[in-house]
Amino acid sequence: MKITAHTFMHDFGQMMETITVEMDGAVPAVTPEDFSCTGCFGNIGGSVPCKGVTAVETRDNVLTVTVDPFLYRCNFSVSCEKLGLQVTGNTVDQVCLFHEELFRPCVENGVVYRIYEPNAHGPRPLILFLHGGGACGTDNMQQLTDTLGPIKLAERLPDMYVMAPQAPAGNITMEEMVARNNARHNPFQVIVGEDAPNGEKDRGWVRGYLGKVADLIRRMIDEGKVDPHRVYVTGLSMGGCGTIKMVSVAPDLFAACVPICPSMNGETWPILANFPEVPVYVATSYIDHAVGRHAYIMRAVQQLWDRGRRDVRFTIFTPEELEAYGIGLDPNVPARELYAENHNSWILVYHNEYGILDWMLSHRKQ
Repeated sequence: MKITAHTFMHDFGQMMETITVEMDGAVPAVTPEDFSCTGCFGNIGGSVPCKGVTAVETRDNVLTVTVDPFLYRCNFSVSCEKLGLQVTGNTVDQVCLFHEELFRPCVENGVVYRIYEPNAHGPRPLILFLHGGGACGTDNMQQLTDTLGPIKLAERLPDMYVMAPQAPAGNITMEEMVARNNARHNPFQVIVGEDAPNGEKDRGWVRGYLGKVADLIRRMIDEGKVDPHRVYVTGLSMGGCGTIKMVSVAPDLFAACVPICPSMNGETWPILANFPEVPVYVATSYIDHAVGRHAYIMRAVQQLWDRGRRDVRFTIFTPEELEAYGIGLDPNVPARELYAENHNSWILVYHNEYGILDWMLSHRKQ
C-alpha cells in the first residue's frame, strides 16, 4: 500500500482532510462504518473528537477516504480491519499540503526559507513571518505546517510578499530542550540576565541568522520587487521573541511589527524595554505558560509609554475571546494544559482581532 495524507492549514494547525490508499489489487467494497478513528481531534485541547470517516470512494486500485477534519499528529489512527489498513503518522508515505505550492522553497546565503510572490508588477509590501520553537530545522517545510501563519497570511493578503524562513536547530533537538526545561522547577520561568545553556545558543532566531534574512529582504528591495516603505515582521512564541530581535538587528528595515506571545529572556526583555523607533503591537493571552511573562512585557511596554511612545500597543486576550476561537473550552483541563492551549493566541491575531493586522499594515516607513 501507498498511503497519502491530504491536509490543509486551519486555526489549530495542519488538519487531515482525505486519505488516498493505492493498493496492489482491486479494493474490496467498504463503507464509512467499516472504519474507526482514534486520537483524532478537531481542536488543540483534544476535547472535540472528529466525527470519523464521512465518505469512501473506490476507483480501480485507489481508495479515497474522506474524514471529518482532525489535527494531523502522529498519535492518530484511522483503521479498517476489513482491509488490514491502519493509517497513522508513522505509516503515511506522503503528506500533501493544500497551498504549499504558493511558497517557493529557497536556500540562499545559508538561509532556508519559503517565499510567496504576488502576481503583481512593481514594488509590493513584504511580511516576514517568524515561526515558533517547534519548527526549527532544515526541511524547509515545518515553518508552513507547524502553526497557522504563512499560508493564512498569503491567503488573506495575496498582493503582498510573505517570506517564511526556517530557524536553525543548532546542536540540540526540541525534545532535548523540552526535557532540559522540564527538569527545572519552572520550565517557563523568566530569568533576566540568564545566558542560554550550552547547546541552545545556536538554536532559533540567533542574531547572525536574522542579519542574513535582513540582507535577503534588502536585495529584493534593490531589485525593485519589495516596497522599501512597507516591510513588516510578525512571529509567534519563539518567533515573537525573534520579531523583537529582528527589529533590533535591522531597525531601518521595518515599518511596523507584531510579536505574539513573545518569549521573555535576558536578551528580549531589555530590547523591548528600549525598543527602536519602530511601531510595535504586542499581543498575548491573559495567561500563557507562566504569569511572569506578562509582568515583564507590561513593565517594558509601560517604560516605553512613560517615554512618550505612542506607537506601542499591548493587547491581552480574555478567556471569553479565546473560547470564541475554540481555545480553553474544557473546564476540567489541568492548569498547565490550559496555559499551553492559551499559547495559541496567534489564531486571534491572524484573524485580525482588534484590527491588529490592519494596524501593522497601515504604517509606512518614512
